[in-house]
Amino acid sequence: MPNGTSDAVIGDASTSPNARASVAGDFRVTILAGVVLVGLLIWLYWHFFYQQVRFALNYQADWGHTMVVPLLAGYLVYLQRDKLRNTAFRTNWLGLLPIFLGIFLYIACSYGIPAWRHHNLMGAGVSLTIFGLVLLFFGWRATLILLFPMLYLFVFGQTVSTRLMDIVTHPMQDITARGSHFVMDLFLDIDRMGNTLFIFHEGKSIPLNIAEACSGMRMLMAFFALGVLLAYTGLPRMWQRILLVMMALPTAIVVNILRVITLGVLSLYDTQLAAGDFHELVGLVWLVPAYLLFLGIRQVIRNLVLEEEDGAGDQATSKRGGD
Repeated sequence: MPNGTSDAVIGDASTSPNARASVAGDFRVTILAGVVLVGLLIWLYWHFFYQQVRFALNYQADWGHTMVVPLLAGYLVYLQRDKLRNTAFRTNWLGLLPIFLGIFLYIACSYGIPAWRHHNLMGAGVSLTIFGLVLLFFGWRATLILLFPMLYLFVFGQTVSTRLMDIVTHPMQDITARGSHFVMDLFLDIDRMGNTLFIFHEGKSIPLNIAEACSGMRMLMAFFALGVLLAYTGLPRMWQRILLVMMALPTAIVVNILRVITLGVLSLYDTQLAAGDFHELVGLVWLVPAYLLFLGIRQVIRNLVLEEEDGAGDQATSKRGGD
């Protein structure tokens, strides 16, 4: 036990029954301590979690995926269970540094400097605290194993503020408007002025505004979250994973254009179908074929490389040796 740190290896079959019982008892204490810490974390950062849940519930088509991300992050942790069982947990007091920095940043964003009152800066404080707690109680080895699930939770588990969204939203509005106009011009009498489409039908001009909510940026965040998850769990090579994540952008644009086209066609029958709650419903419905499309893209990327069978490889090796 060097430098006063404590180790606990779980699942070692070579230990005696008494030792295994002791480890199991320590593990139960660790679980209990973890539950208490999670409760304290929720209490300390209640305002942030409340705002995040409120955003997800009020704008389900845009940010509903943030409610699922914690479960997906937990699944990523579950996938690492064998590595965690064989890893010695070490108390690392360096974890106190990101804990205090996270608490300071959160307090400064909530009650201090007005320019820092930003939802994502508050989220950064929460993320630093969670990272520090993991490092404090489990040590560097376990922290490195859990680093990807934590980053997945930190990046995709919170709403992106409007201030950051506006950087990408306006260009994506323009792309969506141009793409929708190009496709619908093939079978409808349509014109475009800026980000507004005008459909001429039965002597009437039906406007279809590509608002910020229709830009596809929020759908893009959900696709990035999905792409990272599918790439990490279903593709063996790093370049394949990067390629699948990059495909989130064109996939989100294509699906969002199809969503706008759907709203445009429906507006020919009833202009109210392109607004309000039905507008949100169409966005949710298109997520299903979008998910299937993304699975298809992953399958194509996976099949770009043909794995050589072990038997064929061995035969080729023996043949070269005989020559």
